[in-house]
Amino acid sequence: MSNDAWLVFGLGNPGPKYESTRHNIGQMVIAELASRIGTSLTRTKLRANVGTGRLPGGSVPGLPGPRVVLATSTGYMNESGGPVRALADFYGIGTDRIIAVHDDVDIPFDAIRAKLGGGEGGHNGLRSMTSVLGTKDYLRVRAGVGRPRGRQDTADHVLRPFSKDERTMLPMFVSDLADAVEELIVNGLTDMQQKFHSR
Repeated sequence: MSNDAWLVFGLGNPGPKYESTRHNIGQMVIAELASRIGTSLTRTKLRANVGTGRLPGGSVPGLPGPRVVLATSTGYMNESGGPVRALADFYGIGTDRIIAVHDDVDIPFDAIRAKLGGGEGGHNGLRSMTSVLGTKDYLRVRAGVGRPRGRQDTADHVLRPFSKDERTMLPMFVSDLADAVEELIVNGLTDMQQKFHSR
C-alpha cells in the first residue's frame, strides 16, 4: 500500500466487557467504516485489528476514493500508542495522515468536533499516542459523551454503557461520526469542521 493512505484508529478497550461503553465509541466508528467499505477487521501481529480498503467519494467522479487503514487495538486504552506507531511504520503512513477517533467528556453527548494537535484532556489513549509518536500533531475526531452527573467519577462514567436515552440516538451518532471521518479525509479539516461542528 502506498503512503498516500490514511490510518484511522478507533480508541477503546478489548473484549465484551467494554464494547458497549462510552470509552469505546471510537471502535464503534471503525466498525461502521469497515462495513461501509466492505472490509472486516483481522487480528494482526501489530497488536491491532486491521481492515483496509478505499473510501467512496474520491475527488474524481467514478474513481475510487482515498485508501484507508482502519484499526483498533487488541490491547488496552493506555497502550494505544504502540499499535498506532507499528501500523504507521508498516504501512508507511505519516503522522499528518493519522486520525484518532475517541470519546470526549468535554463536549456534550452527540456533538462532533475535530482538531489537529492540542492536549490530551486526561485521555489515556491520546496520552499514549502522543508519547509514542513523539508529537501532538495528529488529527482527532472527538465524539462527545458528556460529563458524569453528580459525583460520579469520570473514569466510571466513560467505562459504563450509554444510557437508555443515549442508546436510541447512538446508531445515528456513530453514522454521523463515520461521515465526519470521511469528510475529513476527502475534503480536509476546515470543511469537516464547518459541516459537523454546527450540526
